[in-house]
Amino acid sequence: MSVTPYLNEFDADPETKRVLAVALEMTRISLGLEDDFANGMIAKQLIEIAKTGERNPDLLCEGALNKLREGLYGD
Repeated sequence: MSVTPYLNEFDADPETKRVLAVALEMTRISLGLEDDFANGMIAKQLIEIAKTGERNPDLLCEGALNKLREGLYGD
């Protein structure tokens, strides 16, 4: 899954794009989601975390899952 369509103004180098794509796939699998709307929501969270400098796909995935859960459950 390519993350490029969701990058907008985030200037990501090729390695960061690769890491984000891995994290996107990991997060999609964790949530059991496969549609474009879900991809956009997940990618947005991943990119926000990546803007802080995080480049570990496991931590990106974990962070996105936490942010998405907060949005759903208000925790």
